Amino acid sequence: MFQTFDVTARPEQGPDRLAALRAQLETEGYDGFLIPRADAHQGEYVAAHDERLSWLTGFTGSAGFCAALRQVAGVFIDGRYRTQVKEQVADVYTPVPWPEITLGDWLLDHLPEGGTIAYDPWLHAAQEIRDLTTRLDGSGITLVETDNLIDRIWQDQPAPPMQPAVPHPDEIAGESAADKINRLAADLRRAGQAAAVITLPDSIMWLLNLRGSDIPRNPVAHGFAILHADGRVDLFMAAAKLTDLRLDPSVSRHAPETFLDAVARLDGKIAGDIRSLPQAVAKVLGPQLVASGDPCALPKARKNAAEIAGSAAAHERDGAAVAETLAWLDAQTPGTVTEIDVVKTLEGFRAADPSLRDISFETISGTGPHGAVIHYRVTEDTNATLQDGHLLVLDSGGQYLDGTTDITRTIAIGTPGRAEAEAFTRVLQGMIAMSRLRWPEGRTGRELEAIGRLPLWMAGQDFNHGLGHGVGAFLSVHEGPQGLSRLNTVPLEPGMILSNEPGYYREGAFGIRIENLLVVETAPALDTGDADRKMLSWRTLTFAPIDRRLVVPEMLSPGERDWLNSYHAEVYHKIAPRLSASAAKWLDAACAPL
Repeated sequence: MFQTFDVTARPEQGPDRLAALRAQLETEGYDGFLIPRADAHQGEYVAAHDERLSWLTGFTGSAGFCAALRQVAGVFIDGRYRTQVKEQVADVYTPVPWPEITLGDWLLDHLPEGGTIAYDPWLHAAQEIRDLTTRLDGSGITLVETDNLIDRIWQDQPAPPMQPAVPHPDEIAGESAADKINRLAADLRRAGQAAAVITLPDSIMWLLNLRGSDIPRNPVAHGFAILHADGRVDLFMAAAKLTDLRLDPSVSRHAPETFLDAVARLDGKIAGDIRSLPQAVAKVLGPQLVASGDPCALPKARKNAAEIAGSAAAHERDGAAVAETLAWLDAQTPGTVTEIDVVKTLEGFRAADPSLRDISFETISGTGPHGAVIHYRVTEDTNATLQDGHLLVLDSGGQYLDGTTDITRTIAIGTPGRAEAEAFTRVLQGMIAMSRLRWPEGRTGRELEAIGRLPLWMAGQDFNHGLGHGVGAFLSVHEGPQGLSRLNTVPLEPGMILSNEPGYYREGAFGIRIENLLVVETAPALDTGDADRKMLSWRTLTFAPIDRRLVVPEMLSPGERDWLNSYHAEVYHKIAPRLSASAAKWLDAACAPL
């Protein structure tokens, strides 16, 4: 199996490890040290070598950081992890709701007389350090760079990953590496920039048509790159990862330890994304750095025809694996199946596809109260049995050679309660509203996401995560810069793939989430002929049944009912031919019209 169920959060280890870190603070004369969940490449996901936040605190979420002072240690977490953090950290740590409380404000509150805060400049983006420095200006609190204090005390720290990179076929990528390099180099020339520094692993993989396995669930290899305006690329990656790999002739190989020296030798205006460029790199560039963003970000987000076709095909095969799992689950008696049983069964059906390379994230299989833990990870210690009346939140995905999938279904175990069904129906109404949407070109995720929340808002309910995130093409399941959240200001463009996943979570009771992936397209013309501007719309990529037992039909409008019936008809048409006879029979009933 790809997924394991080992217990990775050990709250009882937190106090001793924090004491060891504080001994380092005492030795160095620092008042605090910042521990982000980040690596030198500044991607969202990190290898075991870089899981410093988890090692220190026990918190295993995919976002957050710790500010460890001599007397207090705050673990900063966003809305997705408010429940999870309570279960994973010892009481020597204080959970801090972030971004409602910023790091700067927290430091000012806890160090009113000033102090010295140390940080590893490779693990913090330039923008983060600029903003924090500005907030602390005049406070007597000073930021200082240091080597990583966690690495000093982590005696059994895993080695950095050294898995080989592999070519990603041009026919699947839809464009050769040479064409991408030349296209982006021309953009640099038009902007008057001599080069761009790239540290995000998925950007480098996309640009050079490579894939890797340095990070579980993400097909990327660690490295750095410099794209020059004349069409040359310097790739800084361990030689062991490039053995027997033929790169485009424009790409030169270099050892990673020579990266900063190469950056220092650059002349002219140098492009970079200060939201992801490590402070260590930005400091070397100095005034040469132009904060124009990662040159790969938008081109990578705008999927070409081959990438969209590959993603659609992957979703149909993945939908069949999900349907087989749901059919199997429906045949089990409540009280006889566990959360881990569901994960293993689903992975088994996915693994029957020879193009599967990994799951796209740890499968979330949470029943009853576990469903309210937004990013719940089942372990041997937490493994719960699915009981009559429970809901099961099943959020999962696959990394296929031709596409990355991410799908969530909430399933009734036995007979659901009325409160659960009504909440489910509101979540479904939000998902349908976004799926049906047409919007004027140029609108951003920030402007659109409330549409998916409206049915919940009308009932005084909401959820503590964004409505949707960007998704890569056999790359990261969370891909920027696009997104459906109140913070995202990137205009949506044709070819972008995003998730549509409203939810509702009642702590200690149940959780609900429904998720499909959608691709942005130019909206078809209306029959009225009155349209006066270009409009965009969604095409659904995900096809698997939505549990009709949890739908309260009288709550749906005629348009919502028609959408659900039409969607289920398409699910059956696309998925049934791929299923076993028993699963196809089950799917016929699951997709029956309301």
